[in-house]
Amino acid sequence: MAAPEELSGAQVIAGALREQNVRYMFGIVGIPVIEVAMAAQAAGIKYIGMRNEQAACYAASAVGYLTGRPGVCLAVSGPGLIHALGGMANANMNCWPVIVLAGSSDQNQETMGAFQEFPQVEACRLYSKFSTRPSSLESIPAVIEKAVRSSIYGRPGACYVDIPGDMVTSKIQTASLRTVPCCLRAPVAMAVPQAVTEAASIIKNAKRPLVIIGKGAAYSRAEDNIRKLVNMCGLPFLPTPMGKGVVPDNHLSCVSAARSRALQNADVILLLGARLNWILHFGHPPRFHPDVKIIQVDLCAEELGNNVKPVAALLGDVNAVVEQLLECFRINPWTYPPNCEWWLYLREKIKGNEEVSKALAAQKSLPMNYYTVFHNIQALLPEDCIIVSEGANTMDIGRTMLHNYLPRHRLDAGTFGTMGVGLGFAIAAALIAKDQNQHQRVICIEGDSAFGFSGMEVETMCRYSLPIVVIVVNNNGIYSGLDEDTWKEMSKLGDTAIVAPPISLLPNAHYEQVMSAFGGKGYFVQTPEELQKALVVCLADQKMPSLINVMIDPSSDRKKQDFTWLTRSNM
Repeated sequence: MAAPEELSGAQVIAGALREQNVRYMFGIVGIPVIEVAMAAQAAGIKYIGMRNEQAACYAASAVGYLTGRPGVCLAVSGPGLIHALGGMANANMNCWPVIVLAGSSDQNQETMGAFQEFPQVEACRLYSKFSTRPSSLESIPAVIEKAVRSSIYGRPGACYVDIPGDMVTSKIQTASLRTVPCCLRAPVAMAVPQAVTEAASIIKNAKRPLVIIGKGAAYSRAEDNIRKLVNMCGLPFLPTPMGKGVVPDNHLSCVSAARSRALQNADVILLLGARLNWILHFGHPPRFHPDVKIIQVDLCAEELGNNVKPVAALLGDVNAVVEQLLECFRINPWTYPPNCEWWLYLREKIKGNEEVSKALAAQKSLPMNYYTVFHNIQALLPEDCIIVSEGANTMDIGRTMLHNYLPRHRLDAGTFGTMGVGLGFAIAAALIAKDQNQHQRVICIEGDSAFGFSGMEVETMCRYSLPIVVIVVNNNGIYSGLDEDTWKEMSKLGDTAIVAPPISLLPNAHYEQVMSAFGGKGYFVQTPEELQKALVVCLADQKMPSLINVMIDPSSDRKKQDFTWLTRSNM
């Protein structure tokens, strides 16, 4: 079939994305980008129509993390793009590649007060690595290539391409268009050999070593080499939330159940693709030993030495640098003693914390607590399932009780602590699973407050027949809530806008009916037996999504912590 003599701007955009091996597009169409979505579908790109641009951007960024190739968020001009900015900021903070395309007002109407006119390129510079508008139809392929390349090279992140409405519908002669080949994979950098040798020597001389595995290690596909390192050297390791599964959570060297003790007492820490930000308490006392030696592995030079000066700074791709460390230990084999005082000290804490969690999970009182709920969920989850989680206690307790055995199989609020990401992430994960492994399940575990941010995306799940299992852990509030009787009594005292605690939500809300409204299955459960029965049925259904609304005690909380969850730096 002969190529058409003319192409529209929309077709040029779609063809350029396809040439760059982009496979997924999420968005909400309207003037002036409807034609872009249609052209993308004609080019073989899957278009997923979402219910909010923010959720669309979350989904597109999750595709970038899970596949290493950015997804696209397509938005209309003005408010549509503004809605997507939250997803762009989240992607940039998480270092996930994503491309945002948004329509804008016609070029000949600039500064005239055009429909939804907004300084979009300028606004997006705050939230992206690269923000631009093509100067002509001829330049679109080169701009798209640069946006994709910029999103995955160096520290990954968000890139923005602005498309004026008149450019979408304009025509160009095919002969005038220059095809830009697909950009190469991101180059892999290795650390300076002398620094690697020095790091290996510091590890060998450690009395209380610890490996911290971050999501940067998961993104770099470093799992095989990190597992070899942990096994060869017998090192205790601690995954960050999205570093879970790089080495399986049930590995004997995993010290997640003794997190505070491990961080507080380690004298040498090998930091693999993790940042010493708020999640790791900035690397400062009292959460870390004041004399701890940090060996930092990161692909971003600016990150090295942030908050704590490392004794060895290994600039490079995590996978490549760990391979370099392995070579050092192959030449001069070394294993950390498995029965030394440090291991005994960590195992004592692991055993104590696990016993406390088991006791909480075994409680028979109703309403259930978090630990009982997660204990019953964990017992039924397939080992290869992707777990998406957000919320306060729902996410934090779930990290400790729901295990990951494979890399990139946990998605949560991440570096930016963003609520509302869950359903968008789950949709992206389910689409990829549908294309690559149809039997893999996606389990999206939400607090009731977190579910409210993007709950209408259950319609998206139903429309595309994505068999996601959504579990809402419902405590009637943000952090905690009120039971139904207390709510009724309080309501008698006056206007609920005045007397209701700001953290409270409507008691016993039937979120499962939202799923049922669109053709999915909904379950309202109040006991462990009802939860198990519903989850078995949901996991067996591989055609449609389902939602289990799990009622728990509104006052249920985490077990006693050594420290508050959020560290405020005094330095």
